[in-house]
Amino acid sequence: MLKNFMHPSPAQADPKPASRSGIDTNRFKDSSLDSAKPIEKASSAPAQAAPNEDGNKLIVGPNIKLKGSEITDCEILVVEGRVEASMNSRDIRIAEGGVFSGKAEIDVAEVRGHFEGELTARKRLVIYSTGKVSGVIRYGAMMMEEGGIISGDVATISSGTGKVSAISGTASTETESVQNETARLELARNSMGKRQG
Repeated sequence: MLKNFMHPSPAQADPKPASRSGIDTNRFKDSSLDSAKPIEKASSAPAQAAPNEDGNKLIVGPNIKLKGSEITDCEILVVEGRVEASMNSRDIRIAEGGVFSGKAEIDVAEVRGHFEGELTARKRLVIYSTGKVSGVIRYGAMMMEEGGIISGDVATISSGTGKVSAISGTASTETESVQNETARLELARNSMGKRQG
């Protein structure tokens, strides 16, 4: 087959003459291009469902340890291994098994692994069921799945004013708080039942 491609047999040869350069331009001509239609303009509205992946992205893979004083010019940091540093960025995504230790000032933080240190999530902090965040935590808004853990000095950042409102000196998971309240109510109900009977 290669022989036929490189040196076509006289029966396969094109009777039209080659161009000046010696290249047979008809061999490479695509007839579908003749009937091509102009490309329609894409919608100017960005896709809302997909997360913003634009920008400089650093991925620290599993079993990789990155230790340094400061990470700069990185808009998205994906931590699958261990990072010990400080950074000011747009997004941090700590994967399950990933650990970030240090100081981070971020717009959006998504934690499936562990964060230890000072975290300021200016817009949103998302802690998934496998995530654990500890230290000094400040956030604009927070979402936490059942099983997620947050502890330390936790406070919200009031939008517009930039003021910090403390949630409590030490916070634990929302699920632990609900479980503790449920246990307290059950204990109270059981003690009421014993008194009556």
